[in-house]
Amino acid sequence: MTLSLPRTADEPAKRHAAAVHFDADPRAHAWPDVARPPAAPFGHAAVARRLVRRAVTALPLRCRFGAEPARGIGPSLTVHDPDAFFRRIGAHGLIGFGESYMAGEWDSDDLTGLLTVLALHVDDLVPAPLRRLRGAWVQRRPEAQLNSRSGARENIHRHYDLSNELFALFLDETLSYSSAVFTSFPARHESLPAAQHRKIDRLLDLACVGPGKRVLEIGTGWGELALRAAERGAHVTTVTLSAEQQHLARRRIAAAGLAGRVDVELRDYRDLEGRYDAVVSVEMIEAVGRDFWPTYFAALRDAVVPGGRIALQSITMGHERMLRTARTHTWISKYVFPGGLIPSREAIEAHAAGAGLRIVSDQGYGDHYAQTLCLWRERFAERAEAVAALGFDATFRRMWEFYLAYSEAGFRARYLDVRQLLLTEDVALGAGR
Repeated sequence: MTLSLPRTADEPAKRHAAAVHFDADPRAHAWPDVARPPAAPFGHAAVARRLVRRAVTALPLRCRFGAEPARGIGPSLTVHDPDAFFRRIGAHGLIGFGESYMAGEWDSDDLTGLLTVLALHVDDLVPAPLRRLRGAWVQRRPEAQLNSRSGARENIHRHYDLSNELFALFLDETLSYSSAVFTSFPARHESLPAAQHRKIDRLLDLACVGPGKRVLEIGTGWGELALRAAERGAHVTTVTLSAEQQHLARRRIAAAGLAGRVDVELRDYRDLEGRYDAVVSVEMIEAVGRDFWPTYFAALRDAVVPGGRIALQSITMGHERMLRTARTHTWISKYVFPGGLIPSREAIEAHAAGAGLRIVSDQGYGDHYAQTLCLWRERFAERAEAVAALGFDATFRRMWEFYLAYSEAGFRARYLDVRQLLLTEDVALGAGR
């Protein structure tokens, strides 16, 4: 099993098992953009220093830059190396902000709380006149991340093939890597596996999955939804681009005695065959990419029999934000989900309609995702030594801490939402199919 780390901005690298010391240089090979601060264009670091200091000191945060005394009240932003911190932001904006955390140049006593405050005020961090110049300083997504057939395989490999053991350390025993549905808040004493099964059962109910139904799942994960559908008596075909997920999902399905009811295929959604009574896809659309959303929805339409049902779970963001970030290279797209883009609810509806589908049920529950991420983040922190024992270095661990906290903050600030949707064929448009 191999570990994919970025050798350059967007290329995988070999396993780097040695512990990282932030004042040394062992990161230079695996983490070149983290190992040393960039040379920001002339004046950019100074502008970043003025803008960032002015913005964060106006927020409910306790800020400390270098040897200065801390000022303010709230989650802390403690910048150990102000020069490196502002050089990174001046050169690469929010990508630099995340890389600075990976490098250990700043910390917080409440990382999620800090990022939530920043997410709540994201539109106020840069003065309005400078926001109009955003296109001049943000990076564009690399062409290599385009989700063509080969590009999609590489993008999926870089995240989902990291290590099945890594995901097992912070997920629950269902190995469900998507939002659970809880019965109450706070959900500290509620079983996460039960909450994950509640999510799956809602989707299967939406799709009317039962005995004898032929079900297609796009995006296998580690097989829990396929298992749950097969236990209802359905016959399931589930497809994935992750060889690691396919291997473990097959083992879990065989161990449950359901191999005769479930086929796990290594297949692109663009190469699907046959038609099914129901299609279910959980948080897979985010990996499709804007250029291929029409193809994805056409594949959904073509995969169901007339009268069939399509149940989707998708993370969403506001439409204007989606349009602003659609072509932007972000910290998440660089380090965590290459090629990914979160759609808006409006984009889903428009592309579904373009494929002759209509949304007949739609329920959002972003607070549940915040709680799910909180539980994952806490488990990841508790098992840091086990993560290191798998061969993941200190930079990777800080990257993953930042990713989980960053995602949780997005839902707590309602910058992000997650929705379960039921789609059916638009009868008026699909009569001649």
